Amino acid sequence: MEKVVIARKLKRDVYDPAREEQIIEKLRSSTNILLKADFLEQIYRTLFEESKKNQERGLKVIAFQGQHGAYSEVAARNWDSSLATVPCSQFSDVFDGLSNGIYDYGIVPVENTLGGVVGQVNDLMIHTPLHIVGAIEIPIVHCLLAGYETDPKEIRKVFSHPQALAQCRHFIAKRQFEPTTYFDTAGAAKMIMEQGSKNAAAIASRLAGELYHLNVVEEGIEDFNTNRTRFLVLSKDKIDTQGRKCSVVFSTPNKAGTLFKVLEKFAEKKLNLTRIESIPNQFGKFAFFLDFEGSEHDTAVLDVLAFLEGHTENYRLIGCYNERKLDQVVTSRDQFA
Repeated sequence: MEKVVIARKLKRDVYDPAREEQIIEKLRSSTNILLKADFLEQIYRTLFEESKKNQERGLKVIAFQGQHGAYSEVAARNWDSSLATVPCSQFSDVFDGLSNGIYDYGIVPVENTLGGVVGQVNDLMIHTPLHIVGAIEIPIVHCLLAGYETDPKEIRKVFSHPQALAQCRHFIAKRQFEPTTYFDTAGAAKMIMEQGSKNAAAIASRLAGELYHLNVVEEGIEDFNTNRTRFLVLSKDKIDTQGRKCSVVFSTPNKAGTLFKVLEKFAEKKLNLTRIESIPNQFGKFAFFLDFEGSEHDTAVLDVLAFLEGHTENYRLIGCYNERKLDQVVTSRDQFA
């Protein structure tokens, strides 16, 4: 059904009766003693009808990196629960899909209070002309997830993303678990479900536990309750949100004091900077990311943006948007529905 919703953006018509009959005819020729033609036809015609209903709903799609149940999906659902969430293997897949018009939105983590900035995302932001249309900061609440048939006393190994394992180091050490790295928190939960391991568990979100039918053995197992991640919502097209936060990226000429003059301009206009990051762009060059409070319709902001355009290199206003900071997040499928 995810593919069906995406396909609607790439084709003109929802209904193609000739194609449906072609598929049904092919099914009739592949039946055997266990699969009868009328049974297969009933299943596929039901799928066709449900697919058309989903395409006619006009759902918008938001892509995220990871498996279903990832914290990025938790953030996406809390940002807008009406969007269809679609997983991608890599951050680059999210950016490429947005650039090619496959997805309406993408959501990516940009910084974590404990783990710092997500360097790969910042690098992609430099080289992809996408727009920030929203931001959301959420608390990261880790759960110990295991099969319902697993006795918590028998758990020996715990699987998760290296960052999640590091954020639960004291909890893992206290229970003498063997930490084992996995490519993704939600992916670890899915693996535990598929393998049916009796002496292993995963560290992931409560949503991952619900999606993969795992028992939440313990919740809130992170070492520090200050664990928060900020996510950016991206779009190919600029959206006028009347936002109160702006993000820009630029490089400075190789002259002493250039960056200081930029920061001085923000101070002069009394604009509050909330984030300053620099990452290597090319040999001997750095790109600077700045987030600051204000709207692109404010006179003070317009003055600063004009200054940046005239005194920096590769300047781009990435977005003017609204940001939400949540103290609690919705994680239950029922609550989202």
